[in-house]
Amino acid sequence: MGKKILRSVSEYNSQLKLKGFNAFAIEADSNATRMYSRKDFFKICLTTGNSAIHYADRTFETTGTILFFGNPHIPYSWETRSTTYVGYTCLFSEDFISRSERSESLQNSPFFKIGGTPVLNISEEQRLYLNSIFLKMIEEQQSQYLYKDDLIRNYIHLIIHEALKLQPSEHSHQHNNAASRLTAVFLELLERQFPIESTDFPLQLKTAQDYAKELNVHVNYLNRAVKEVTGKSTTTHITERIVSEAKALLQHTNWNIADIAYALGFDYPTYFNNFFKRLTGTNPKSYREQEV
Repeated sequence: MGKKILRSVSEYNSQLKLKGFNAFAIEADSNATRMYSRKDFFKICLTTGNSAIHYADRTFETTGTILFFGNPHIPYSWETRSTTYVGYTCLFSEDFISRSERSESLQNSPFFKIGGTPVLNISEEQRLYLNSIFLKMIEEQQSQYLYKDDLIRNYIHLIIHEALKLQPSEHSHQHNNAASRLTAVFLELLERQFPIESTDFPLQLKTAQDYAKELNVHVNYLNRAVKEVTGKSTTTHITERIVSEAKALLQHTNWNIADIAYALGFDYPTYFNNFFKRLTGTNPKSYREQEV
């Protein structure tokens, strides 16, 4: 397999944030791993080819035509393995889809929720029908029709309803593995927050409540799952990772301590100093001097 190429969503549409929606044909390249890190756009993708989709704690080896549902709150990447790779994609924000009167939270959908079914195998007949819907979305977004957004939302709902017809029945082991699956997603989401590369983009998810909200679960449920699987609380995992990042920033950057405190989500340097000393037994300044 050739060298993997990392691509960002922004290459496909610089206007995505403004419009809240975009549909397009997928380029027919190979040996690419696409990392979608935007945290505000959902994705539905109809593709024909061979791929490995790494989604949360699972990997889906796909051949032929599939329909994929991506939740921006769940880490995933897509590795293309075939030399021919075609299809369509639509990206949309929850705000865009929620303008529909019949809209429900996407994160409660069986396709977008944690432990759901993000990948469905599609027959040739189903592919032709779904292709037609994607082509209509692509055509409609270029039109001047006053209510085109409503029409596009209807097309998205239509794809979801077609997928519901194909959804496999729930398996009992999914419930048994719910805690481990949620824990795996939490830990991967935690790791995605790092490294902190600029003070312009400080740490956003700092508490158990922040992660529970991002994962659309109650904080008590998240805490129970993480404690059951790892033996540590959610807060302990977050705290340990922030301390680890603080040490790295103190060792490997020339940022002043106030900048490091801000980058790690502390409102005041004093809060960071107290936090760091409580966890390490020394203050940030002394730690940096020891490591020189």
